[in-house]
This record gives sequence, C-alpha cells and structure tokens, in this order.
Amino acid sequence: MEIINTLGRRKTSVARVYLSKGSGKVIVNSKDYKEAFPVAVLQSKIQQPFEITNTVGQYDVKVNVIGGGINGQAEAIRLGISRALVEVSEDNKPLLKAEGLMTRDPRMVERKKPGQPKARKKFQFSKR
Repeated sequence: MEIINTLGRRKTSVARVYLSKGSGKVIVNSKDYKEAFPVAVLQSKIQQPFEITNTVGQYDVKVNVIGGGINGQAEAIRLGISRALVEVSEDNKPLLKAEGLMTRDPRMVERKKPGQPKARKKFQFSKR
C-alpha cells in the first residue's frame, strides 16, 4: 500500500492527512498527537475512526494541520483520517457514515457586520 493523501476541514482548520501501513503512530506537525493535543477528549476524537473500523495500530498517520483552535484541528484531522480509511477499504464507509464522521461540518463563524459591534449584537439603543 502506498501513502494515501486526504484533506479534512473544520471551521478555519485545514488538515492534510497522509496514511500508510504501520504500527499506529500519529504524528501531528512533527510532534506526537498526545503532545500536540494534551486533552484526552481530543486524543479520543483523533482515534475514533480507527476504533469504529477496528483498525487500531494498523496504520501510521502523518498530519499537517493549520488554522483554527485545537478542537477544530482535532475534528479536521478526524475527517481526514475517515476519508483516508474509506480510500483504503470501501467497506469502512457505512460504519463511519453511521457515526457521522464522513460529513464535513459546514458551521463557520458568522461575519461581523458594519454598524454593529459583533455579528448579531447591536449597539445600545437610545430613544432620546
């Protein structure tokens, strides 16, 4: 198996994922994923596609991720890994789709509008 290259996005985070046969190492921006994401919840988000497809420890993952915060980055990596596992085996798609891991989350931050302090907040109204 050659290296499989996929892309995952969430909010403003973009993760380029490179999946290859290996021993289960996950490298994020030249660091171990446990070092890059010290929170246990985010670590489990990254491992989730492997646990669902019963492929824990079978693939090495190298990720370049930019933009956004750590939660958005973790979810972008999760989508990239899910897409890569589908390229490896089409049998993984229904399992991942049932858990909602094949869907790109379209929610983004709403833009700030002119004449108000934030996207929806208005300046205080003065009647007189």
